[in-house]
This record gives sequence, structure tokens and C-alpha cells, in this order.
Amino acid sequence: MSPNKLVAIAALVAATHAGAQQLPTTGTLVIVPANGEVTAPNDMATATFMAEEQHKDKSVAASRANVKMREGTAIIKKADPRAELKTYGYYTYPVYPEDRPPQPLNAAPKPPVPVAWRVGQYLQVKTTNLATLEKTVAAAQRVVALNGLHFHLSPQAQKKLDNERIAATYKNLNERVAAIAAAMGRNVSDAVLDTVDFEGSGNYAGDAAASAPQMMMAERAAKAAPVEEPSFEPGDTTLNMRLVGKVRFK
Repeated sequence: MSPNKLVAIAALVAATHAGAQQLPTTGTLVIVPANGEVTAPNDMATATFMAEEQHKDKSVAASRANVKMREGTAIIKKADPRAELKTYGYYTYPVYPEDRPPQPLNAAPKPPVPVAWRVGQYLQVKTTNLATLEKTVAAAQRVVALNGLHFHLSPQAQKKLDNERIAATYKNLNERVAAIAAAMGRNVSDAVLDTVDFEGSGNYAGDAAASAPQMMMAERAAKAAPVEEPSFEPGDTTLNMRLVGKVRFK
């Protein structure tokens, strides 16, 4: 083999070995995303009850709605003394006939005349007593209607789960840094955490989709008629978090 060929082969082998060597990583800044997810069973329910009456006399409609809501509130307080009650959304508006007679040509338009008045009121009930929720709702439905219901975490459970979410996300960051250090041929002890951005994902306002309300509608029940207990499944809530960490290798 000629000297020139030997030189060419040696150069090729040296280039191959050089290409196989890892790049220097001293002072390298690595941006590492991390994720954390935790789940806990819902321990609180928010129910909305409503009382509504319609009558041609506005005062009669209002009185009947007021009596219904007062009776329904008393039933709920007796069934669940620890529940948090909040009144909101009292409304009164006219009811017009669906079919209006045609107006004569060239005549001044006449304002519509209401045929009745509709009066209603809402009551929000928050409770952690899920064991008796079905009985409470059934008792209240004899007088007022269940307009909506969703399950969620109580403030105490929310705080606990949020702390667990932060811990899970930070643990995932450490695991990823260790994996990156191994891939770079470095010891994880050579990595120094420069920055941790817990707002990097924009998820710090909460995951509305995870905690989307499970709305449950109920038809209006007669005052004296007994109501069978409904069936509720509280479900659970999942919180997600994403952070971005900056790691510099010595």
C-alpha cells in the first residue's frame, strides 16, 4: 500500500474518532420543561335551587315564589345545618302573549300588554356533606327545583392538592435534569439550577377544563308530592402544572 493511501486512511480514522467525541458542555445553559399532575376526589358540591311562580297579578306571583323559597331554605338548613347558603338572582319580568293581533294600517303601534308576571329566586348551597346530599336534594325538591349542581374541591383540599402538584412538578424537573446530565456524559452534581419559572406554561390561573362543572338539571317538582332520591357521583379533580427550569453545567 502506498504511503499516500496510508495517510488517507489514518486521517479518516482520526476524523471518525473526533466525530464520535461529545461536544464540550462546560458552562452550557439547558432549558428544561417539566410537568406534574395530581388527582384527588371531589369533596364539595355546589347546588343551585330555584323557586319560580307565574300569575297575572304580580303581587301574587311574588308572594308564592317567596313562600316557596322560604320553605325550601328551611328544609335545606334542617337537612344540612353545616351547608353554606347564599341568595342571589331575584327576578321579576312580564309575560306577553305569544300571538298578538295584527295592527291596523297607518295606526300608531300600541305597546304590548303583559298577560302575567313571572317571579323567581335562586339559592346557592355549598356543602361538604356529600353522604347526605342526595337526601337533602330530594327533600328540597318537594318545594323548590334543582337548577344546577357541580362537584369540586373544597378550599382546604384545593390547597393540599396544589402543594402536591408543585412537589410533583419539581420532582419531574429533577428527573429530567438527571436524564439530560447522563446523556451529556456529565454528573448531575455538575448541574446548577439557575432559574425555575412556575408561570412558564401560563397555567398558574388554573385548569378550567380539568375542573369543568358537571351540570345536572332537575325538573320542577310539585310541592306536596314525594320525590325519589337522585343519584350523584362526585368524581374527582385533576390539576396540572408545567414549569420551565434553566440549568447550567459547571
